[in-house]
Formats: sequence, C-alpha cells, structure tokens
Amino acid sequence: MESKSNQDISDSVPSEINQWNWGAFFLNGIWGIGNKTYIALLAFVPVINVVMMFVLGFKGNKMAWKNKEWESIEHFKSVQRYWNIAGFVALGLYLFLFALEFWSVISG
Repeated sequence: MESKSNQDISDSVPSEINQWNWGAFFLNGIWGIGNKTYIALLAFVPVINVVMMFVLGFKGNKMAWKNKEWESIEHFKSVQRYWNIAGFVALGLYLFLFALEFWSVISG
C-alpha cells in the first residue's frame, strides 16, 4: 500500500482518487475543516459559495489528499465514502425540511 506520510511525495495525486466528491459538494465548509482543506470555508461567503460547491465537488479529493496525512489510498477512499454518505443524508434532510415547509404553506 502506498503511504502518504512523507510530504515530499505528496505532490502526486493517485488517479484512483480523482473523482467527484459529493461530501465536499454538499457539506463544503464542514468537510473542509474535517479534511484540513480550509479554503472550503469560502463556502460560507455569499455568492462565492455557489462556485466553491462545484470547485470542491470537482477538486475536493485532490485538495484533501494533499492537505491531510492518510494511511493509504484505501483509507482515503473509505473516509471520503463516509463524507459522501453524510452529504447525501444532509441533502435528504434539507429536501425533507423544504417539503415540510412547502406543505405547511400550501395547507394553510
């Protein structure tokens, strides 16, 4: 397994992790803190937040790989999988609350 403990070799990003990150997209600022990718905090700035969602979704894995030490590629993928699940749970909760609010408005 490839280790990422040496910062000198961390400049290379394994091709296996270059994929969309739903956790970074939906939970942007929180995901950034958890993955030591503090540029994600720009997601709390109005107008910039929409752009940052897409930047983090597209480049989040690469940023997280470079900013935090990981035991292996498998460890990284496992952690990001949990972030992806949490992102979808957050989306589901948001949609549920939106639907509940919408229902309360139309029902009177």
